[in-house]
Amino acid sequence: GRFKDYIAMPKFNMYQSLHTTVIGPGGKPVEIQIRTHEMHRRAEYGVAAHWKYKDQPNRTAVGPGSPRDGDMGWLRSLVDWQQETSDPGEFLDSLRFEINAREVFVFTPKGEVMALPAGSTPVDFAYAVHTEVGHRTIGARVNGKLVPLNSELNHGDWVEIFTSKAEGAGPSQDWQHFVKSARARNKIRQWFSKERREEAIDRGKELLTRAMRKQNLPLQRLMTHEALAAVAAEFKYVDISGLYAGVGDGHTSAQSVMEKLVESLGGNESTDDDITEVSIPTQVTKTKFSDSGVVVRGVGDVWVKLARCCTPVPPDPILGFVTRGSGVSVHRTDCTNVSDLKDQPDRIVDVDWAPTQSSVFLVEIQVEALDRKSLLSDVTRVLSENHVNILAASVNTSSDRVAISRFAFEMGDPKYLSHVLSAVRRIDGVFDVYRTTGSKRRS
Repeated sequence: GRFKDYIAMPKFNMYQSLHTTVIGPGGKPVEIQIRTHEMHRRAEYGVAAHWKYKDQPNRTAVGPGSPRDGDMGWLRSLVDWQQETSDPGEFLDSLRFEINAREVFVFTPKGEVMALPAGSTPVDFAYAVHTEVGHRTIGARVNGKLVPLNSELNHGDWVEIFTSKAEGAGPSQDWQHFVKSARARNKIRQWFSKERREEAIDRGKELLTRAMRKQNLPLQRLMTHEALAAVAAEFKYVDISGLYAGVGDGHTSAQSVMEKLVESLGGNESTDDDITEVSIPTQVTKTKFSDSGVVVRGVGDVWVKLARCCTPVPPDPILGFVTRGSGVSVHRTDCTNVSDLKDQPDRIVDVDWAPTQSSVFLVEIQVEALDRKSLLSDVTRVLSENHVNILAASVNTSSDRVAISRFAFEMGDPKYLSHVLSAVRRIDGVFDVYRTTGSKRRS
């Protein structure tokens, strides 16, 4: 007669029993099933029936390696699949496949038995061990011999997995064509889905930044967390990352996001490039013009620009100088050029700071540090982490190995400058950092 040992090799649903077929009276075959009471309960009522007994005081403690812990493995795997698969239809397909599939039993290097769907490969085995082991798999050894990752495993194989320690190691797209287990398929699919999303987020950030730079819009003022979160909600995205991913995938245009950001700050203020002749009326009023963050007392409709020679920012003391054909140029009162400007007092006008949400100010700093490898990258990293837009950078090294670095960047709120300078001072090797102007040194 026949004999089947389902105790040594249980079925996938944890069914255990000894089956044997003998010839009975009249020459008819009779199947005899031999199992314990606990095996019988599981066969009759399923693995969930064991919960009925968990509160009984006479039962043994439950823990890793206990009989009940092994009994619940199959149910836990179902819960894992359900959590890993967002599509209910896909989960049911995976479950139907696993229930109907035959099994193969293999050994880990420590001698532990693992049940896998028939036709499984070393990749299926790796994901059954741990998700990270699966992601980082680069090779396998079966029964002491190196084998391809798509090799089919057989009953009783001893399987050893080799993993990569390299940062960013991940699965191959080809694995999806030969893995058999639902866990492996779902984990591989999730990994690539996450990778594609991260790429889309980076691409979306780049597209949005490029679109705003093309229009000469102030990034620091527009791309704040609050403004981006509001626009993301308006476009029905869960968060800012979702907004970036939508732009990167092409579902939402960078132009439309940029327009919403501008609207959130009150829209573009009108600018007029026509330069009018300046006259100082007796009644002093304040009229704002342009996004320079400065108003000319008593004068409207005049172009105002911040001088590059001294790069004034609030709250520096300032004065205005009426140029020929270029509006009013605003200088620091201690600018080295002011003495020459005061030779023409009739062209000096009073100005005041009046920054708006869209105002952006140019700041230049000098960093003095001991020359070392990666110094420039460390400084630029700190500046970027503090959300300043670097426009220019230069480095010179003296004969005594002192590196003098100059950076020009944009800031929306100059009050934050002291925090930026403090952050740069904390960089290893930096012994001084200060703001530079066309006057005396500013710290």
